Amino acid sequence: MRKFLSTALAAGLLCVAGAAHAGTTFDAVKKKGFVQCGFAGIPGFSVLDSKGEWTGIDVDMCRAVAAAMFGDASKVKGNVLTAQAKFTALQSGEIDMLSRNTTLTLTRDTTLGLIGVGVNFYDAQGVLVRKSLGAKSVKDLDGATICVQPGTTTELNLADYFRGNKISFKPVLVENYDENFRLLESGRCDAYTNDKSNTAANMRTRLAKPDEWEILPENLSKEPLGPMVRQGDEQWFNLVRWTLNVMIEAEEYGITSKNVDEMLKSSNPNVQRILGVTPGMGKNLGVDDKWAYNIIKQVGNYGESYDHAMGKDSPLKLDRGLNRLWTQGGIMYGWPVR
Repeated sequence: MRKFLSTALAAGLLCVAGAAHAGTTFDAVKKKGFVQCGFAGIPGFSVLDSKGEWTGIDVDMCRAVAAAMFGDASKVKGNVLTAQAKFTALQSGEIDMLSRNTTLTLTRDTTLGLIGVGVNFYDAQGVLVRKSLGAKSVKDLDGATICVQPGTTTELNLADYFRGNKISFKPVLVENYDENFRLLESGRCDAYTNDKSNTAANMRTRLAKPDEWEILPENLSKEPLGPMVRQGDEQWFNLVRWTLNVMIEAEEYGITSKNVDEMLKSSNPNVQRILGVTPGMGKNLGVDDKWAYNIIKQVGNYGESYDHAMGKDSPLKLDRGLNRLWTQGGIMYGWPVR
């Protein structure tokens, strides 16, 4: 009986392993030759530039997956998705990957048939007000009218914060960013709430006089933002997850798009594994051993992506804050490629 159970258990494990590597999405993406990603159309995260090309930290995430799979970061197509449409688009197969400043939560991982891959931007929800309003704290906004996007964790966090602090507010539910900021400037809304990075990016591009506005100091929530994929294809999930991790690891080990060829000569075993000098890591993911080399060469490491999308080399010039490496005072921490 024990031998039979052992045999049955082994067979069961083989079945599970086979299912885990079935690769429905992985195989479909490979067959069609490009990665279809869902974007938000927000400066810093994902926006079309003057040349009609997608740029932003979420775009780089999608491009990096394409570089890992095809050896070509340009094998990407993007859909602009609203907050209300983004999950349906992923569930239906309209997109292969949601790379759209999406907060990862327990409910979203357990009720939608989707799963978060990892965090590529740590954020917090804040509230934007006109400086002349004189508010120094969100608690000064008792009875205020606040613009917020419907169907988001932002809407729920706002209600939780005001209820928890026993103050009242009147929500104005508007999906479109431009309409939110039009209502804000017209005085129809006293304040606007969203993720702080999102708000900072939008106020610079959508408000006529951004210096007349400020984001109040409180954090209404934690907002771990990152890509999502459909459940049921661990091979695709792993490729996206390890694409993110290798970009962070590359920054920690000082591997950049400019020095990656020179780093092929490194004697550091970690660098050798990342760049495929020591073989095997790519095979385990179902791609070429140069997968990480291609990501870094064509897209860059996490720090490079942040700097040109949101940081010092971008018009936004947002401080990295929590998104610094853990070795530099932040909490961005890549998992070992080994």
